[in-house]
Amino acid sequence: MLGVSVDSIASHEAWAESLGGITYPLLSDFYPHGEVAQNYGVLTEDGFNDRVILIIDKEGIIRYLDHHDIDDTPDNDDLFKVLKEMA
Repeated sequence: MLGVSVDSIASHEAWAESLGGITYPLLSDFYPHGEVAQNYGVLTEDGFNDRVILIIDKEGIIRYLDHHDIDDTPDNDDLFKVLKEMA
């Protein structure tokens, strides 16, 4: 599992800490800026990505998609439930 966003490393660290730590790497989609986000259609015109959670299985199939406005914080309990079901 990987986390990817156009956010800075410091932002990734703060987010992981807010969750009490995570067990997977967080990658920065910084250069070329937003290339991964653009490929998934979630890069905004001002260079940020929407708040989207995608769970993609080992076969490359999207198993979960959760799209929020950037100011809306998703419920992590839903994410953890889906991950537990896939384990």
